[in-house]
Amino acid sequence: MIAPIKNPGSNTRGLLAYLYGPGRHDEHRDPHIVAGFAMLAMPDPGRDENATLSQLARYLDEPVHLRNSEPGKKLTDHVWHCPVRAAPEDRYLSDAEWGEIAERIVRAAGIAPDSDDLACRWIAVRHADDHIHILATTVREDGRRPKLHNSGQRVGAECREIEKDYGLRQLGTGDRTAERRPTQAEMHKAKRLGWEQTSREWLQDRIRAAIPHTSNAEELLAYLQADGVEVKILRFPSGDLRGYSVARPGDLKADGQPNFIPGGKIAPDLSLLKLQALLVASKPEEHPTARRNKPATPWQHATNALDTFTTDHDTTDDSGDARAQAHITALGELIEATAQIAPHDLRAELRAAAKTFARAQRSQISADHTAASGLRHAARDLVHAGSGKDGSTLAVLVAALVWAAILSQRWHTAKGHAQQAEAARRTVQHLQTAYDQAAADQLAFLVQRQPKEQTRNTLANDVRAAIPNHATRILADPNWPALATVLADAEAGGYIPHQLLTEAAARRELGSARLPAKVLIARIQHTSYNPAPNRTVEAALLRSPATPTVRHHTANPTTVTLPTKTALQRRGTQPRHR
Repeated sequence: MIAPIKNPGSNTRGLLAYLYGPGRHDEHRDPHIVAGFAMLAMPDPGRDENATLSQLARYLDEPVHLRNSEPGKKLTDHVWHCPVRAAPEDRYLSDAEWGEIAERIVRAAGIAPDSDDLACRWIAVRHADDHIHILATTVREDGRRPKLHNSGQRVGAECREIEKDYGLRQLGTGDRTAERRPTQAEMHKAKRLGWEQTSREWLQDRIRAAIPHTSNAEELLAYLQADGVEVKILRFPSGDLRGYSVARPGDLKADGQPNFIPGGKIAPDLSLLKLQALLVASKPEEHPTARRNKPATPWQHATNALDTFTTDHDTTDDSGDARAQAHITALGELIEATAQIAPHDLRAELRAAAKTFARAQRSQISADHTAASGLRHAARDLVHAGSGKDGSTLAVLVAALVWAAILSQRWHTAKGHAQQAEAARRTVQHLQTAYDQAAADQLAFLVQRQPKEQTRNTLANDVRAAIPNHATRILADPNWPALATVLADAEAGGYIPHQLLTEAAARRELGSARLPAKVLIARIQHTSYNPAPNRTVEAALLRSPATPTVRHHTANPTTVTLPTKTALQRRGTQPRHR
C-alpha cells in the first residue's frame, strides 16, 4: 500500500471537483465519502443529490476562513492531499475497511490525532476499487496548525502495519533514497507527446549512461550536451560549479521555455555534490606502459575487477559498510557500461538490469568511493574501447555481474534495505537472462566438442575430489559435457583441472546455483583465459554499431595466450599427462 503526500494546495473546491468528477479518462466510478471528520454533519455530493461541492468545500474550509480573517494570518497552502492505493494483487476492500484505513492514516500523519476533538477537518473519497483520496484542510478547530513534520515517514510506517493487519502485499520500508515517482501530469504529458518515458525518467537514463564516460562533473555536463540534453549550469563567482539543471528537448513549460529539472530532483544521487564526490574518487588513468600487463580485452579487465567486489554483510565496521556501498554503486556503473557495448540481442536485458539496479545503488550509508575506483575505471575502459569481437569474454563478464548482484542483494538484505534488496533481486533475473542468451551458442559448441567418455570419467573424478559437496549436482547438470570440454581444453593448455575447479568453487559458493556446472564454466574460462568461441555473439558484435554518443578511440583487442609450461612451473603447477 502506498500513500504519497502531495504538495500543499490552496483550492479545496478545485480538488473536490477532480475527486467527484469523471477523471481524466472517465476512470472515476461512484465517488463518495467513506470516512471523515464529523461524518453526520458532512454533506456528501456523491450520496446526497441536494449536496454540492461548494457546500462541502465551505464546510472543510470553515476553520481556514476564521483564521484568515485575523490580520497577518492568511494562508495559501492549507489543502493536504494524500491518495492511498492498494497493490494490484490485493484483495477487494470494503468501504468500511477503507474508512478504517483512512482514519489510521490521518492519525499517523498528525491531521487528526487520536481523541482530539479539535483536529483538522478531513474526508476520504472513494471513486475506484483500489484506492481512496484523503483531503484535509490544515487548520485545527482551535485555529492552530497541525504538526506535520515527518508526516510522510509516519504515514509510510503506518502503511506497513496496515498491510500486516489487512493481509495485503507487504512493501519495504522507505529510506528516502528512492527517486520521485512520476506525477500524473508528467505521465499525461509524455503520453500526449508520444513519449514512452516521462522527462524525469528519460533524463535519469541519460545521466547514468554518461557517468562511465566521464571523470569529472564538467566532463559529465559536456557529455550530456553532446548527447542532445539541454543543460543549464550555475557557477560561483570564482567560476566553480554551483549546480546544474537539465531539460529534455521538446519538453516545454507553459511559457514556452525548456522545462529544466535540477539533478537532485531527478534522483537523490544525481545532485551535483553527489556526482562530484563520485567522480573525483575515480582512479586516475595509469601510465600507458602499465597497460602491457592488462588482460587483452576490456571485458577481461572488467571481469578481473569484479574479482575484488566484496560486500561483507557480517561486518559491523562503518568503514566496511562504506566500502560495500561504494562497490555496489560502482557495480551499477559497470552494468550500465556493459549494456552500452553489448550486441543488440543482449542489450535490452542488460539495459533493464542497469535501470533496475539504479535503486540498489542508493542507501542511507555513505559510500567511500575511493574503495571502488578499480571497478569504476574498468567501466570506463569498457565504454571507451567500444564493441569488441570476442563474445565469449562478454558472457563470462555477465556471469560475474550475476554473482556481484547476488552479493549486493545479500548485503542489502542483511542491512534491512528492503527496497534495494528487491531491486538487486530483479537485477539478478535480468542478468541471468542476458547470460543465458550470451552463452547459449557457446555451450552448444562446447557440448559438440565434449571429450571421449574415458576423459570425461577422469575429469568427473577431479570434480569429486575438488568439490565433493556439490559433485553429484555438477555431474547431473545438463551442462556437465560442456564443463568437461572446458576442463579438457584448459588441461591441454597446461592447467590442472583439479586446481581450476578448486579455485572456481572458492570464488563463488555453489549452494544457491541452479546449474552449478554452468557457473563453473564461466569461472574457469575466466581463470584460465581460455573461452571457447561464441560465434553468434561475435557476429552480432561485428554488426553492432558503436554505442557511445561521444566517440572515443577504440583499443585494438589482442589475442590472449595461455601461460607457458615454464610459467606454470614458476607458479608451482604442472600439466597432467594422460
